[in-house]
Amino acid sequence: MTDSATTSAAGESDGFETWLRGRVPERGLRSKGASVLEVLLTQPRRVSYSSAAEAAELAGVNVATVSRTAQALGFSGWSDLQQELRARYLSSLSAPDVAAAQRTEGELGGASLRRDLESLAVLNRRLDDQLIRTIAEAIAQARRVLIIANGSYVAVGSALGHNVRLAGYDATVVRDDADLANSVSRIEPGDVLVAISFWRLYQSTVTAAEEASSRGARVFALTDAASPALAAAAEQVVLIPAEGVAFFPSLAPGLAVAQAIVAQLSTVDPERTRKSIEAAETQWSRFGLMHRQPRRG
Repeated sequence: MTDSATTSAAGESDGFETWLRGRVPERGLRSKGASVLEVLLTQPRRVSYSSAAEAAELAGVNVATVSRTAQALGFSGWSDLQQELRARYLSSLSAPDVAAAQRTEGELGGASLRRDLESLAVLNRRLDDQLIRTIAEAIAQARRVLIIANGSYVAVGSALGHNVRLAGYDATVVRDDADLANSVSRIEPGDVLVAISFWRLYQSTVTAAEEASSRGARVFALTDAASPALAAAAEQVVLIPAEGVAFFPSLAPGLAVAQAIVAQLSTVDPERTRKSIEAAETQWSRFGLMHRQPRRG
């Protein structure tokens, strides 16, 4: 697949070109900045894995111009722009094409761990504490919380739902599309929908987010690259790096954000959460779930 073909496919399915051009400031870019933008649009595969110096060479500018253009597009610098650019580029590819595009060398086990560490560092730098607080407080105030997750990212949804319930709040995790349609039919104002989808977004997730928003629910999306439709339906989008190695997106950053949300949730009403955890502990003992029982104080 050529870069130009990729750009076309991404523009049609995931709004790649629309997304990137939509970040251009109203005053536009200077001529050299426009050259950088043109390279981003026409050679996404190449620049997704290029250094700032390599991107500068492709655009015929210097490295400082690449950095300034990234900032003009709303990023802190080249590395942050490249992270989201790559996520959106990879979302346009099939699983075999993803593995071919990454061209990871050496032992993939170690490479996977290193990739996760890099992604968590990016996440730590970019994640807004206020955004996590907003989602946690919305969950605490909600009449009902619906969590959507598909594929391997069911693990993220299950972890989030399990711990939201443990913290003392009602939450339902939906994995099946028929169940999702039925659940969305009961959404009302005062509900919260958390949409978790990475790589190539599931259409059912986007449809559910749009429907929930139209019904007055608060919608939050956890994703690596929100499509224009998902972004329009969501009150807030949490952008999470999810690039793995080989064919597999990484689960680690998504799980880290799920844990951050429930950690913040536990501070909204600490007494409620304490009572909920104590009640759960009593039932764990009653059902004999634990191999080792805790000491009684």
